[in-house]
Order: sequence, then C-alpha cells, then structure tokens
Amino acid sequence: MNENLPLTAKVNSLGHLEIGGCSVVDLAREFGTPLYVIDEKTLRDRCRGYLTHFRAHYPNTDIIYASKALCTIGLSKIIASEGLGFDVSSGGELYTVLKAGVDPKKIYFHGNNKTLKEIKEGLQAGIGRFVVDGEQELINLEQMTQATGTRAQVLLRINPGIEAHTHEFIQTGKVDSKFGISLERLEDIIVKLSRVKNIEWVGFHAHIGSQILEIKPFLAEVELLLELTLKYGTQEINMGGGLGIAYLPQHLPPSIEHFAKEVAKILKGKTMAKLVLEPGRSIVGPAGVTLYQVGAIKDIPGVRKYVFVDGGMADNPRPMLYGAKYDAFIGNRFEEERVDTVTVAGRFCESGDILLKDIKLPKVEVGDILVVAATGAYNYSMASNYNRVGRPAMVLVNEGRAAIIVEREKYEDLIAHDTY
Repeated sequence: MNENLPLTAKVNSLGHLEIGGCSVVDLAREFGTPLYVIDEKTLRDRCRGYLTHFRAHYPNTDIIYASKALCTIGLSKIIASEGLGFDVSSGGELYTVLKAGVDPKKIYFHGNNKTLKEIKEGLQAGIGRFVVDGEQELINLEQMTQATGTRAQVLLRINPGIEAHTHEFIQTGKVDSKFGISLERLEDIIVKLSRVKNIEWVGFHAHIGSQILEIKPFLAEVELLLELTLKYGTQEINMGGGLGIAYLPQHLPPSIEHFAKEVAKILKGKTMAKLVLEPGRSIVGPAGVTLYQVGAIKDIPGVRKYVFVDGGMADNPRPMLYGAKYDAFIGNRFEEERVDTVTVAGRFCESGDILLKDIKLPKVEVGDILVVAATGAYNYSMASNYNRVGRPAMVLVNEGRAAIIVEREKYEDLIAHDTY
C-alpha cells in the first residue's frame, strides 16, 4: 500500500479503498463530499512514535502537538490521551484545547503578536509556558501578570538564522523572518527580562520551518540551543517542529527514530535540560485524506484534460499558497492502471483553483470518488467560506466505525453572524 496513505489503508473485494476499515465509497455516500477523513490508528501511532523514540534516546523529553495543524475538540482529546501537550497560537486554539480537557500546564502559547486579551486568557487558565517573541510581549506580559495577580513561565524564541530547504512562506528560522529574537538582540532582551516582575525565564525556543525532509538543519538548531542553554544556565530546550511528511512517493522524510537518535547524540552527557518538540504536520498529516466527487470533465484536445471536483481552494488552500503537491487516487477503482494525465480543478471562482496539476490517474469518470492523500494537516485548519460555501465535515474512522467530529456547515451557519 502507498506510503502516503494512512496505516489502515487497504483495498476491499470491490476494488474500493478502505481507511480505518471503512470504504471511502460508503463514507462519501453516508456523509457527503468533500469529506475530511482522519484515521485514528495512524494518529495514535504518530503520537506514540514521537514519545517512545525520543524518550528512549533522551528520557527528559516532552512532545507538544502544534495545534495549528488541525485543532478540534475530538482530535485534541485523542492526542491528549496519548500523553502529548499542546502548543496554541491564538485564543481560539486555547479555548478549543481547554474545552477538550487538556491540562493547562501542558499548554504552550505561541505567536508574534499575542493580544492583551489572549495573554490574560492564558494567565487565567494557568498555562505552562508563554513563548515570548519580542520585547513588547515582555512588557505586555508583565502588565497582565500584575493586573491578574499571576505569574508566568516563559521561553525566549530566538531566530537562529538557519535556512531550511522548504518553501519561503514556511521558512521561519532564517535571518529575515517575522518570528523570534535575533541573536544580535538576545543579550539586550535577557537584561530586560531580568528586570521584569512575575516572570520566570526557563529556556529557549526556536523553530526553523515546516515540511523539512532532512535532519541536518535540525541538528544545527539543537547545537545552537544547547550552546545558549549552557551559557545561560536555563532548563529547557524547545526545538519547535517542522519534520516533513511524504506527500508524494518521492518524498522520503527521516524516520522519527532516526531523528530522535541524532538529536539525542548532541545533548547526551552535556545537559540535563528538558527537551521539547512541537510536531504538528508529522503527527496529523499522514492520518488524513480528503474525499471529493468528480462532477464534470473538460477535455481540451492537445492542451489539457480538466477533472472538476466538488471542493478545492476553500477546503485546501495549500496548492494555491505554496504550490503544494499531493498524490491522489480513484477510491472506487483503486487498483486500476494510471493511464490518464489530468489536472484536478476545484469548484471555486478562481482560475488558480487547481488542486492537482498533470497527475496520472486511471481513466476518470463523472461520479468517481477522488481520494487526496496526506491532508490531515493545514487543510481544515486553513479552510475558508470563499464563494459562501460551507466547510466540509470531518469524520474519525477506526475499526470499521465512522463518527462525525466536525459537522458540515449549512447555509444557516454562513449567515449566523450577519447582523443586518
């Protein structure tokens, strides 16, 4: 079975793809399309893989899920049950994970421009860490701790100046980045931090980017964080996330075990500091697929064959934003030979609404169920209501059962906040 599909993927006797013991044809029939499908077994396996391998090689490790990748109450409950904490980047994400029953002490609050309201909400909830992105945040945090009679533990997010090989928009550790404190300004910020009341500085944080398919940049990051930790005597090294996944067969991300072993080699015997990682995409991305139904086909002889589906840029904006590429399958005829080169276009009123360009598929027919692989991360979380189209439903599948964890938006939902 293809590496970019969930662990439970198999083909049944009808030639239909199954995920979590559920036929994608049956799922589409019962819940409609477009439909986000999350495989519980794969999700749990990814969570356990991080915890098991990192703690085997460096026992003092915590894994904190980057909830921006996909944040729902049901999903958060599963991830929390596997022992992971959560990083949040907004008051909305904080609210969601708290509603899921997540221990506030296992929540890290990120963001380069947290509002006073969000800082207050985090303090009142008693979250574990604020990841401080700059001088103004220290001022705001001190102000709100005094106003609420609380204290805060913080990490300083540095900009390590490391350029990872990934898309420009998801490089976050290079010198010219909106995120983090430059190394040139770090000493000045630390002096200011020493004068701030109600705030305990516990360590450093860095994040070099996303969808990174090599280990070398991460190791350079860890070496820098270790150097700073030893210099300043702090207790926590938070290396963020960013490990990539296999969107396409040729993508070969390092295994979590190998990743853990190489990181641990740098730290062992040199520090007792806690190591923290914040994976998001590599936790939930491989667990998800999206189902679409083919509505029409447009063949322009000698130019291009378009396959039109009932979703597109509003439920997955990544191809438009980053030129992201995905693999796809015909779910109701999974094993048929890929003989046709087509471009899969969405339903939205933009010429750039292209999900898959020049992909090889079996001969496509109207009514086919198109399955796009590895869509668990940054699809639903980045979805919009463009063209006043409701966002799709999401189902969790496991051992032949499917449960809705996010309902499909109705027309009424689209006008629920209109006031006049």
